[in-house]
Amino acid sequence: MTTLLLTGATGLVGSRLLPRLTAAGFDCRVLVRRDVELPDGVTAVRGDLDEPASLPAAVDGVDAVVHLAALFRTADDVAIWRANLDGTRHLIDAVRTHAPGARFVMASTGNVYDAAATRPSLETDACSPTSAYPASKVAAEALLRDSELTWSILRLPFVYGDGDGHLASIPQLAPRFGLHPAHTYSVAHHRDVDVIVRLALSGAMDGRIVNLTDDADATVWEMAELSGDPVEGSSAPLENPWSGRMDGSLARELGFRPTVPTIRAAADEGIL
Repeated sequence: MTTLLLTGATGLVGSRLLPRLTAAGFDCRVLVRRDVELPDGVTAVRGDLDEPASLPAAVDGVDAVVHLAALFRTADDVAIWRANLDGTRHLIDAVRTHAPGARFVMASTGNVYDAAATRPSLETDACSPTSAYPASKVAAEALLRDSELTWSILRLPFVYGDGDGHLASIPQLAPRFGLHPAHTYSVAHHRDVDVIVRLALSGAMDGRIVNLTDDADATVWEMAELSGDPVEGSSAPLENPWSGRMDGSLARELGFRPTVPTIRAAADEGIL
């Protein structure tokens, strides 16, 4: 049985990934700062990525690390950099010292790609994000690539499903950020986050940065409609039409196949 440490286990993605990993037979540890309700069989280790001394107990003897913890819903750029870059550095250092043979899978974001892209973004494209969250993730990616650990990096798209509320937030986010109703994003269901994480844990993606996408991108208008709160349409020109779109070819080459192929399929199955 593979023993793994999951960070970010109480977040939007981690809280849905954890029970799937345990159901798949992984012996899961989670890093938590306080007492939280966890699935049966999960081991909680009290610690914080901001406190390096708390990490050896979490990583000692693990076969793998799945690093989801990240900070982005704040205007405090200093806190974002501390959590996403310094926290990742502390975790890498602990793994390098106490579990150097562990496979390290890190979640990153499709937001690292440039808004002015001229096509769906590839893993090999240069990234020069200006806001703190994607910039800190690019910097954390570089730390892991240079760590001499066995690593893979998964750039996640707009993740939805399992009643997580992410899709339901689109009608509020659209006017707040001036999103064009025709703007299209790469998306993936929580089920397929599990699929690609388990594929990465198998070693199929070692030494790779890999984009996660399902089989059909989704417009802001479509996502809002599916949330039950449609946004107003528009015929205005769409600027930066490829922003938020990722090319998922590499994941397919490495064996990934989405179990939820489209957001419409998720709606039909009742798993939004």
